[in-house]
Amino acid sequence: MKVICPEYIKSIMPKRSADANKYSVGSLLCVAGSYTMAGAAVLSARAALRTGAGYVRCVVTEEIYPIVSAAVPEAVFLVLPSGKGGAVSARYTKEIIKAANKADAVLCGCGLGQSEDAKSIVESLVFETDTPLLLDADGINIINKHIDILKDVKKPLVLTPHEGEMKRLTGIPSSYIHNNREAVLKSFCEEYKAVTVLKGKDTLILQHSKEMYKNPTGNAGMAVAGSGDVLAGMIASLMAQGVNAFDSALAGVYLHGLAGDLGARELTEYSLLPSDIIDYIPKAIKSVLKSREV
Repeated sequence: MKVICPEYIKSIMPKRSADANKYSVGSLLCVAGSYTMAGAAVLSARAALRTGAGYVRCVVTEEIYPIVSAAVPEAVFLVLPSGKGGAVSARYTKEIIKAANKADAVLCGCGLGQSEDAKSIVESLVFETDTPLLLDADGINIINKHIDILKDVKKPLVLTPHEGEMKRLTGIPSSYIHNNREAVLKSFCEEYKAVTVLKGKDTLILQHSKEMYKNPTGNAGMAVAGSGDVLAGMIASLMAQGVNAFDSALAGVYLHGLAGDLGARELTEYSLLPSDIIDYIPKAIKSVLKSREV
């Protein structure tokens, strides 16, 4: 197993040309949030923008649009009616797929809920577009009910489960996963080819046929609801900027933990919030870019 180092992250960070525009540096579609979880859409979109995506478009319901647009004025929006579960109605799946086909990457699942509408949208994004896709939170919880469909996915795909979500994906008890994280992740990735980020202390990243990586950054202050939404936004942002899915996961995880470490130094682990992690992303990137050449 390898440990992620800042020099490697520096080497894979996307370069920007002098004539860059908002589309050339990455277009990301975020399908996130629902009636009771508008914050997930806010955090994932803000993190994506702070990590460098030039054009972030959020699919939100009419109910949460005022909240999300006020918190993320830099984003643009596809505002659609909601279904019974508080997420966007599946009647508008065609509009979402059309937007996904225009994007460089798609993030799906943060705060989406597990309604029938959400389920239909997630499955359509998995199968009806070739756009690189990151599934987090409810996106994972929806897929785990029939996970074998992932064996047929050809496009770049990233999964970001914590141990509880890995339990639902595999059927393995949480206590066993906690004590055998490497073995569980290796077994999972031998069967499914998605880049898989097993979150927790010393987050692990693996993809079928690649070497496993362990992340050295991060701290207990990041154990707050919403931190995962930030991570998802960061990884998806790098995917949108043209970094391959595996390297996007490595860089996103490392920078996410580093931003948390920088924030905890000033704010303490007790007071660190996911929104603080976003605020420290620029300092984390700057620190990596200052690291010595590979």
